[in-house]
Amino acid sequence: MNTAASEPAVAVRFFVGKGGAGKTTMAAATAVGASAAGERVLLISLDRAHGLADVLDSPVVPGELTRVTTGFDVLEIDTLALLEERYRGLVALLAIAGPHDHSANLTDLAPEELTGLPGVEDVLGLGEVVRLAAESRWDTVVVDCPATADAQRLLALPESVAGCIERVWPQHRRMAALTSGDAGLAMVVAVVDRVLEATSAVTALLTDRGRTSIRLVTTPERMALAETRRLLSSLALGALRVDAVIVNGLLPALDSGAESSSVGDWYRTRRTAQDEVLAEVRAAAAEIVVLASEQAATEPIGWKALGGVARKLYAGVAGPSAMLTADTEPIRVALESGSGGLDSVYAMRMHLPLANPRALTLGRVEDDLVVGADGKRRRVTLASVLRRCTVRDADFDGTDLVVRFVPDPAVWPR
Repeated sequence: MNTAASEPAVAVRFFVGKGGAGKTTMAAATAVGASAAGERVLLISLDRAHGLADVLDSPVVPGELTRVTTGFDVLEIDTLALLEERYRGLVALLAIAGPHDHSANLTDLAPEELTGLPGVEDVLGLGEVVRLAAESRWDTVVVDCPATADAQRLLALPESVAGCIERVWPQHRRMAALTSGDAGLAMVVAVVDRVLEATSAVTALLTDRGRTSIRLVTTPERMALAETRRLLSSLALGALRVDAVIVNGLLPALDSGAESSSVGDWYRTRRTAQDEVLAEVRAAAAEIVVLASEQAATEPIGWKALGGVARKLYAGVAGPSAMLTADTEPIRVALESGSGGLDSVYAMRMHLPLANPRALTLGRVEDDLVVGADGKRRRVTLASVLRRCTVRDADFDGTDLVVRFVPDPAVWPR
C-alpha cells in the first residue's frame, strides 16, 4: 500500500518585505511558533544577507542543513555555490564531447557564464525549496526571501526565465541543435532544458494556492504603506496568494492614565500616527488578514523570545503555519451571455484589488493576454475557448479587471 500519496502536502510560507522591516525576525518567529505547536519545520533563507543564525542565536552552517532542535531545521542557501555544484561536471563533459564549429570555447566558461541566463542562480535556489518541500520530513517550510525589490524579481523569475529562453532560443531551434551532430552544443541544450525543468517545478509550487502563500512584512509608516500597496498589486498581478500582511514595529499602547509630559506627548503622537497607517493597511489589504506586532523592550533574539513574538502575533488566528486568508481565484472565465455560439460573450475576470485603473494596460500576443498594472506586466495564457475569440471591451469593477471576448467567426466552430 502506498501511504506517501495520502500524506498532506507540506505548507510553504514565503516572507517578503523591505530591508529593516523585521522580515527575518517574523519568518523565524513563525517557524519557532509552528515548531512549538508540534510541527516539523524547515526554515530556509534565500536572502544573500543571511541573518538566521543571528536571530535564532544558534550556529548555522551556510549551505548545509542544520538541526537546531528536534523537528526544527535551518538552511541558508548559497545560490552561487549551488550553481557551481550543479554544473561542476558540465565543463568536463563538454571537453569529452570534443571540438565543435562554434566560436565560443564553452570549456573555458565558468558555470554562471555557461548558462548565460539572468537570475539562473535564484531559480536554482527556488528549485532547492521545491525539492525540500517535496520531501515528507517536514510539515511546514518557511522561506525568508530577499528584500522587496529582489524578492519581486525572485518570485517573477520562473516565468521571466522561461520566457527569455523561448524568445532567445525557442524549442524548435534547440531540437535542431540536438540533431546537428555537435556534441558540445547538445550539452548546452541539456543545461537549458534542465533550467526549464527547474522553472516549471518552481512555478508549480508558487502557484499552488492550496499549500503556498506569501506573507508581507511592513512597518507602520507612510512610505512603507505606499510600497505595501505596490507590492500587493504586483503579487496579485502575478497570481501569487498573499495570506497575511504583518505590520511590525508598532509602539506598545500607552496607558491612558499616564501623565502628560513632553516624552509622553511625543509617544502618543507617534503611536496615533502608526495606528492611522495600520488602519490604512487594513483598508488596502481588503480581504487579506492583517496582523500587528508591537516592539519589545529588548530585541527578540533566540528561541524563547521568538516564541513569545509568535504567540502574540498569531493570537486569535488559526496558527503560525495555517492559511490565514480565504482564497480568491485569481482568474475566472465564464459565459456572460449567449448560447455558446457566435452570439456569445465571454468574460475573463482577473482579481487585481489594488491596481490603479488609469495605469492598467492590455495587449494580445497570439494566445496570451499581456496585462500591465503599476509598472509591472504579465503574460496570461488564455483559456482555450478565448483563443478563438477577439477582445470586445474591458473595464475595472473595483477589484477585478474584466475583459470581454466575442467569438471570431473565422475560427469559431460551427
